[in-house]
Amino acid sequence: MDSRTEPADSASESTSEPEPPDAATPSAASHDAAARPRPHAQARPDTRPDDTAARPPLLRELLLVVGLFVVYKAGRLPATGRTDEAFADAHSVWGWERSLRLPDEGSVQTALLHSDTLVHLANTYYATVHFPATAAFLVWLYLRRPAHYVWARRILALVTAAALAGHLAFPLAPPRLLAETGLVDTGQVYGPTVYGAHPAADALANQFAAMPSLHFGWALMVAIGLITATRSRLRALWLLHPLLTLLVIVGTANHYWLDAIVATALLCVALAVVHPPHRTATTPGRRHGHEPAAIPVRDLPELVGAGR
Repeated sequence: MDSRTEPADSASESTSEPEPPDAATPSAASHDAAARPRPHAQARPDTRPDDTAARPPLLRELLLVVGLFVVYKAGRLPATGRTDEAFADAHSVWGWERSLRLPDEGSVQTALLHSDTLVHLANTYYATVHFPATAAFLVWLYLRRPAHYVWARRILALVTAAALAGHLAFPLAPPRLLAETGLVDTGQVYGPTVYGAHPAADALANQFAAMPSLHFGWALMVAIGLITATRSRLRALWLLHPLLTLLVIVGTANHYWLDAIVATALLCVALAVVHPPHRTATTPGRRHGHEPAAIPVRDLPELVGAGR
């Protein structure tokens, strides 16, 4: 009886023997690998500036811009009555341009006079685009690129202040008033015009403030500001605005070539003094909330039970 039960007991003992503790199953190994934290590439810090902090108070900016405009308009008027000096300077500028072999302003006006409609459009552009375009530029920067707004406003203030000093120190009659140029006053002949028929008696505008040309200086700053503040591949097309402005102010005989050259020089000095803000994550090309995610570094596959 005892001899029959011994083999069964020994078989029971052999089948219940536990497995070695170091023989891990594949499922346990993969669970451990999944639970182990994986290294990640260092996430980029959020460099977006606080646009609200960068944007100046609206009321203060409105008062500042309006105040600068009023000072500029009022500051130009004292040069209105300096007729003899303005025409003497105009003769000098006309002679300087011929000495420098600059193109004749008449060539641009001749092309313009081929069509009454074209002349009317040029006069309208001169009279209506200058201030609204600059104002729209500043408003857009204030709302969308506050840091660039502060930079652009400072540039425009410097250029305008320098231009005001130039208008007072060097009164200059425009080429449309200088008989020896042979140019037509397109504003008076074809309309519309923002100037009175008698420059010396014009109380609304100083017609002897030709140099430098703020029409061109502001237009060039608008283009440079938009090119700097945006990342569109087509942003260079903004240069068409100052180019068209240049053709208009020369073709309508409101400015000499040298007026635009001096305005460009003043703008270059202002740009050298006041630097634009650095590009950040808020500059177009990256949308808010779409920062590049951290890229995980994959682990090498583990060899389960290797060498065992």
